[in-house]
Amino acid sequence: MQYGICPLSMVPVYQAADGHAGLVTQVLYGEIFKVLESRKHWSRIRAQLDGSEGWVRNNQWQPIDEKTYKDLEPVIHRGCAADLISHISTKEGLLQPVPIGSSLKGASVLSHQYEGAVFASDAGRESLVETALLYVGSPELQGGRSPFGIDAPGLSQMVYKTLGILLRRLPEDQARQGTPLSFIEESQPGDLAFFDGPDGIIDHVGIIMEGNYIIHCYGQVRIDRLDHTGIFNAELRRYTHPLRVIVQLQP
Repeated sequence: MQYGICPLSMVPVYQAADGHAGLVTQVLYGEIFKVLESRKHWSRIRAQLDGSEGWVRNNQWQPIDEKTYKDLEPVIHRGCAADLISHISTKEGLLQPVPIGSSLKGASVLSHQYEGAVFASDAGRESLVETALLYVGSPELQGGRSPFGIDAPGLSQMVYKTLGILLRRLPEDQARQGTPLSFIEESQPGDLAFFDGPDGIIDHVGIIMEGNYIIHCYGQVRIDRLDHTGIFNAELRRYTHPLRVIVQLQP
């Protein structure tokens, strides 16, 4: 088994060994993965964060040994970059941008230096909404996980990662990770609300705010009204997502 780490700001993970294939997800700076298959220009990986599998270009990742992978595995999601965009200094002395949520525990493995803000390890659930608000206005990108392109489950995943809670990549899988609530009135800011798609399968997620509002990604990361029916979009004057379940995860 081979292992790798992301040395760049972010690396796209494709459905096939083809840059024109659909985007499965992205691995951000410092995140680690297992290499399942290698070809001349491409490798198929499994992300340590959530088990997502897909193809990355061989010139966009750096090999690490098994011991390094296992040493990083329990801590890689802690101490994430807290600024929307910050920088690391490479061993050549060059500055490289890294997005919010990047895993800084891998910097020493890459011989990089980081002196920016880091999410506090003892931050409570009250920080969830505050972190989510940093993404407002980010464009929707299927498979994206950064302020320059993100999708609904990517938003919830990245926000919870700052508290050391690892969420799966798909909304239907995320919905199974916490405790379901019976009524919307039982929810607290930071809880996750999940919504049904046209086929009755959960395909959307948002983060509950105070005052019956929700922050989610629909075209862009935005704030809308939430009630027992679902998300009400005031601009469209209609409900866009029917509510399925509210889930609470404890930091």
